[in-house]
Amino acid sequence: MNATIVGLVTNKDDYDCIRRARRLGIPYVIMKSFDAEDYQGIIDRFTPDLVVLSGWLKLTKCLDPRITINIHPGPLYDFGGKGMYGHHVHQAVISAYHEGILGKSEVCMHFVTDKYDLGPVFFRYPVLLRPEDDADSLGARVNKIEHGWQSYITNLVIQGEISWDGKNPASLRVPEYMKRFL
Repeated sequence: MNATIVGLVTNKDDYDCIRRARRLGIPYVIMKSFDAEDYQGIIDRFTPDLVVLSGWLKLTKCLDPRITINIHPGPLYDFGGKGMYGHHVHQAVISAYHEGILGKSEVCMHFVTDKYDLGPVFFRYPVLLRPEDDADSLGARVNKIEHGWQSYITNLVIQGEISWDGKNPASLRVPEYMKRFL
């Protein structure tokens, strides 16, 4: 990415990301409280141009939706919302597959609002389901695809090629060549 990482925020103190942040000299915070003023304190401390949620399971409060994005390991909006993360998403997708409701999962990236997983989606990448899939095998494939695309798509947001006014879904701007991913 063409960016400087100004800080890392996590809610667990045993993550590999903390070890990596230490090694790279990136300041970090282990967040234990999740009130609006706690989020605002983090923003005031780091003053980021963009907030990227990755593996963040808490509802965010008072973050600017124009500059806050998330990656989600399943099709939004049908497999998002409170409690729909990681293994839970993959299990729900597998169940829907076996019921004949869908034939693929997705990696999605979206802008973040004060409601779980309801901001406008600006990137979708299909992950075909296989008859032998279970939540673990699907999760491993989805995670690999997330890692492959996240920095590239995040960089498009950083460079202003993907943007949103934070209010009107119709204001979502995505490069023409990216529209096939929606």
